[in-house]
Amino acid sequence: MINEQHTLRARTTIKGVGLHTGKVIRMDMIPADAGTGIVFVRTDIRQGDNVIPALWDKVVDTQLCTVIGNENGARVGTIEHLMSALRGCGVDNLRIEIDGPEVPILDGSAVLFVECIEKVGKQAQNAPRRAIRVLKEVSVELDGKRVSLSPDEGSLFEGEITFDHGDIGHQSFSTRLINGNFKHDIAQARTFGFLHEVEYMRSQGLALGGSMDNAIVLSPEAVMNPEGLRFSNEFIRHKLLDAIGDLYLAGGVILGAYDGVKAGHMMNNKILHALFADDANWEYAEEISHMPVSAGQGASEGSLVFAE
Repeated sequence: MINEQHTLRARTTIKGVGLHTGKVIRMDMIPADAGTGIVFVRTDIRQGDNVIPALWDKVVDTQLCTVIGNENGARVGTIEHLMSALRGCGVDNLRIEIDGPEVPILDGSAVLFVECIEKVGKQAQNAPRRAIRVLKEVSVELDGKRVSLSPDEGSLFEGEITFDHGDIGHQSFSTRLINGNFKHDIAQARTFGFLHEVEYMRSQGLALGGSMDNAIVLSPEAVMNPEGLRFSNEFIRHKLLDAIGDLYLAGGVILGAYDGVKAGHMMNNKILHALFADDANWEYAEEISHMPVSAGQGASEGSLVFAE
């Protein structure tokens, strides 16, 4: 079957704290024409180029999150949760105007972005969705970490992690982006960090907006969040949430199987570089066998979401 591209039905706004700056950031998601892709615009930058396409070759930092930037020095970070929600909901074209250097962290997962998209609804566009079909396996290995992409008729994401912590240990999970699986299996999984890491980052002027309201925080002994975990294996589910967002920087839906072992943002970007390094690795395709979860059609009016 041939799938059409989609954008949002109307403009919608999210306000929330940035994970690293601790400042309240306004983000407007605005419908865009077919073929636009996902584009960020730094509205607080008044001189020079403030437009940053959400693409793999615009990634400029992957240390703490995925950061994209342009030649003028304009940057937007912590984009992976939003990008994951856009992929999971099947949004192809969007102009994202943002008045700060990072996407609001909200609750540390992608579920509030998904709910916002569902509330405003999607608009089908008279253009076929551009998919990227993986033709042969490509892989990247570094320091005990590995990521691979291999041929598959749909979009399969598998991963595993190992941490020397009683609440994590060894975890593995897999999901196909079909029939609402993203919202039910992935979207609610929150980012996580260890208490000593959070304390160190704050001493360096980072993670100023981080709290147990937007992340799972682990002491050496246990999960510190009073409400506990949303899933017993929430940690690997969140790693796959990140991977789905990072791989949506390919510029289209990837038809292939992702497998990540101890992977993170750096490895996710490296696998896209490896994929596009050789034209024999991939091809454009317009026929997609497995549909992503569709967002609710919603009303034609815009919605306003305040998530502090």
